[in-house]
Amino acid sequence: MKTLTSLPIQRISVLDALRGFALLGVIIMHMLQKFGIPNPPPEEAYFQFPVLDQAMKFIGRNIVMGRFINIFAFLFGLSFFIQMDRSAQKGINFSRRFAWRMSLLLVFGLLIHSFYSLEILSVYAFFGLLILPLYKVNQWVLLGLFAFLLLGGPRILQITDHNYQLEITEKKSDTTSEINPGTLELPAHLSQPSLLNSVKYNYQERLWGKLNYQFGFMGRGYVTLALFILGLWVGRIRFFETITQFRKRNYLLLAGFSLAFLLVSLLLTLFPEMNIRIFFRPQGNFLSPTLGLYQSMQDLNLFLFSAILTMAFISLYQTAVGERILSVLSPYGRMALTNYVGQGILGFFLFSPWCLGSSFGSYGAFTQVMAGLLIYIIQILYSRQHLKTHYYGLLEWAWRSATYMKWQSYQKNKKITWA
Repeated sequence: MKTLTSLPIQRISVLDALRGFALLGVIIMHMLQKFGIPNPPPEEAYFQFPVLDQAMKFIGRNIVMGRFINIFAFLFGLSFFIQMDRSAQKGINFSRRFAWRMSLLLVFGLLIHSFYSLEILSVYAFFGLLILPLYKVNQWVLLGLFAFLLLGGPRILQITDHNYQLEITEKKSDTTSEINPGTLELPAHLSQPSLLNSVKYNYQERLWGKLNYQFGFMGRGYVTLALFILGLWVGRIRFFETITQFRKRNYLLLAGFSLAFLLVSLLLTLFPEMNIRIFFRPQGNFLSPTLGLYQSMQDLNLFLFSAILTMAFISLYQTAVGERILSVLSPYGRMALTNYVGQGILGFFLFSPWCLGSSFGSYGAFTQVMAGLLIYIIQILYSRQHLKTHYYGLLEWAWRSATYMKWQSYQKNKKITWA
């Protein structure tokens, strides 16, 4: 039986740089969302700059949120194809190894969830297992599944079933279910801040909230799976292997996505004001099909914006100056797992009420994002230096070693001496 090399094979540099670019948006958004870690209202506010804070929140809502993480998800699906394809070229069936690899990531993701609930590793691992049987599926079937998931097919089915159940139980209501804040007691992770109480809260409360967000009426998970499938399809057509040969194609795609984005944005203005938060608490409420259509259009709009960012990045990377600048992000992207988890751990300490959350959590949005950018820059410098002497980031190396159940080469020009 053939064995896989323990050294990294040739990589497509633009993908690493694009992955690093996607993580820039991730840390900006996580800072604006305070890494999903709640804090009691601060007694005093620090480093507040109202105009800059509002501007940063506007950028977060209209440029960052949902757009950069879409790119990250797409690249995950593409990476799945690359791993499977390169193994197949060597005559190796990577399916079982990939399933084991995703199982490891799922366990690790659930462990990271104890620190901050916004982690997406566990979600990606689950969808990684789902996409495995699709590796050899017909390309047109893949595109059909992609469109069905992206355009809210599961949501339509869920809304239809939800409304039907309301009719047969005669519990339909025209108003949203609300909770009276005055009847709520301050939860233990806020009234008695501690690491243990934060972990309990993340598993007892936030885990179910994450599942609802991913697989409920919001259907974020279905969009993620759609992007995984798109990444698989793009890998099949060898798109990134030919980006330098078909530069006009890339510019045409950029223009096409831009026009489509403008069209969908225009169509969204025709909808009346929609309260999509009802999707989080739909019990006893009739869900309008128009609301489902509106959310599907929003998902499509986010996807198109992500596609514009991706094609703009690729087009810029094709220029000599652009490649020289953007290639700085390649080491960061090669260490995406280490850097992503590093962001999360730092965010956990910065925002947790038992640690620095009582002070840093009261800072304005602009100050918090600047702190996030500082973390990002430090990680860029560290990644570049680290990969001069190592083949992988620390977590990438650990994951690879666990995947093959054998210690992998870590430091360059140094042989493994472990048994």
